Amino acid sequence: MSSFEITGGHQLRGEITPQGAKNEALQVICACLLTKEEVTIHNIPAIRDVNKLIDLLASLGVTITRSGSSATFKAGEINFDYLQTKEFREKVGSLRGSIMILGPMLSRYGKGFVYLPGGDKIGRRRLDTHFAGLGKLGAKFTYDPDEGLYSVEAPDLKGTYMLLDEASVTGTANIIMASVLAKGTTTIFNAACEPYIYQLCLMLERMGAKIRGIGSNLLFIDGVVSLGGCSHTLLSDMIEVGSFIGLAAMTGSEITIKNAGIQHLGPIPDVFSRLGIRLEFKGDDIFVPQQDFYEVESFMDGSIMTIADAPWPGFTPDLISIVLVVATQARGSVLIHQKMFESRLFFVDKIIDMGAKIILCDPHRATVIGLDHKYPLRGIRMSSPDIRAGVALLIAALSAQGKSIIDNIEQIDRGYQEIDVRLQNLGASIKRINS
Repeated sequence: MSSFEITGGHQLRGEITPQGAKNEALQVICACLLTKEEVTIHNIPAIRDVNKLIDLLASLGVTITRSGSSATFKAGEINFDYLQTKEFREKVGSLRGSIMILGPMLSRYGKGFVYLPGGDKIGRRRLDTHFAGLGKLGAKFTYDPDEGLYSVEAPDLKGTYMLLDEASVTGTANIIMASVLAKGTTTIFNAACEPYIYQLCLMLERMGAKIRGIGSNLLFIDGVVSLGGCSHTLLSDMIEVGSFIGLAAMTGSEITIKNAGIQHLGPIPDVFSRLGIRLEFKGDDIFVPQQDFYEVESFMDGSIMTIADAPWPGFTPDLISIVLVVATQARGSVLIHQKMFESRLFFVDKIIDMGAKIILCDPHRATVIGLDHKYPLRGIRMSSPDIRAGVALLIAALSAQGKSIIDNIEQIDRGYQEIDVRLQNLGASIKRINS
């Protein structure tokens, strides 16, 4: 187990470049299973979750050649015996993104196996959308509750119409990847339309898939006989971009975020602007100037500002933790409404221990009364419960007076590449310690 030791209260300065998008990487790497030809992916982040997925594909029999932040995948025949081993179960159990190998295997090979995947403990995260969608295409599932093993067979997938019960990003990705080789046309309504899905569809088109409605929540997929190879470059990680904006505001720093992928950020800049954070766009870079304070906007009727997550193009739930922490030092009050996961706000007790004024109304809502930088947070020892809350705690610690220790930083490493080294380059006092 490793920890971060942080001495807060320092202003940061300089440039930082976001890594490749984690969530996009997990999807497009799984899509490599759809073809026997080579697929090259660029700008891959060197983070735990992505590295685990690449290792999983290698264990399945995929030939992988890595060069820096790029990798070439060649999926020949899959070792299906490995799918029922204890080792496979353990690897899947530590990685939620592993569920997305199911759609490609089903589409190309007509069968697949997967155990209950792991991931962040942020509340219930149903797999029903995956299974219902694949079932409508003709897949037949069996479940062994003793082993936690899902087996699926579909020798002949057929296109159909489906209305997803929720706009699940990974569920949509799995269904798209299963549909591209199905016979006939598949219509997916209420599809997730995050930039990750947009990118996945563009990559599949370059491989020979026929997809209409890309970027919307209504997709039409005409099945093809086979797919070929391609080259694909990941977007910058929009969650990192939002994290760095919040970091600059909380620490009163001047930071330039390079290659931010501004056109794919959706409402993210606007939400931070509503907190009073000034942003300047310079080409594809975002400059966050130093501010002594940032004041929360109020609604026209004078009611308290509310920030809530929603399916894209709404505000992404992955930045709710960051926004909550940033609001603790704003001038004004904010109601944070986390609608999608009932356990994601349960890290606020740690921020309260640091001196923040937060009322946890229920599992989904928290009222944050900003301290306006008049009463800085104080350093404490705490543990990272999940990726996003972990980075929120890290930002809080960098702004706090005194020393903080964050344990269980393996959670942070799952989603942020060498975050301590990159923050040190901005002038942060942070070091990794091994217990």
